[in-house]
Amino acid sequence: MLKTVFSLATAAAITTLSTAILSTSAIADEWTLNSGQSKIAFGSVKSEEIGEAHHFTNLSGQVGADGTATVAIDVSSLETWIDIRNERMLEHVFNAVSFPVAKIEAQIDMAAVEKLQPGDTAILSTEGMLSIVGSDVEIDAELFVIVISDSKVMVTTDEMIMLATEDLGITAGIDKLMALADLPSITRVTPVTLRLIFDKG
Repeated sequence: MLKTVFSLATAAAITTLSTAILSTSAIADEWTLNSGQSKIAFGSVKSEEIGEAHHFTNLSGQVGADGTATVAIDVSSLETWIDIRNERMLEHVFNAVSFPVAKIEAQIDMAAVEKLQPGDTAILSTEGMLSIVGSDVEIDAELFVIVISDSKVMVTTDEMIMLATEDLGITAGIDKLMALADLPSITRVTPVTLRLIFDKG
C-alpha cells in the first residue's frame, strides 16, 4: 500500500512542478524538489476500524528545461511510527533490499502553464509512470498548484488519491503483514496525499 502512496504522490508532484516552472517565465531553468519541505503520505485501516497514517521522509526530484520530470522515493525512509511495522513493510511489501528506490517519470507540457504568475493557482490533470518493486504502473491524479514566488512552487493533491494494492502487485505482501500481526484485515485500497515544494535552480 505504501508504494501506492508514493507512486501517486510522485506523479502528481512532477506535473505540478512543471506548471510552476512556466509560471515564473523561466522555462529554460530546472526546478529541484525541496526534500525538507515535501511529504508523501498514505493511510491504511486495519481490523476494519483502526486508521493509521504513514509517510516517506526522503524524496528527491527535478523538472528539466525540456519538461522531463522525475521524482525518486527512498523506500527505506518509510515512517509508520512503529519500528517493527517499518521493518515488516520494508521487507515484505516494498522489498527494499532489492528495490531501494521508487521512481516516477512524466513529461510536462510546459506551454500549458505559461500563464501562471506568483500567487496564481491551478488544478492540473497529470499522468506518469511509477516504477516500484520491479513493476511499471501507469498513474494519474488531479493536482493543486500554487506559484509561491518566482523561485518556489507548491504542488498538493486536489483530492485524495485512492490506489489498490492489487494494481501495484503488493497484495501478497499485505497478506504477510496480516499474518505476522495476527490481524483479521488490512484495507486493500489506500488514500494518498502529497505536498511537494520545488525550488528554481
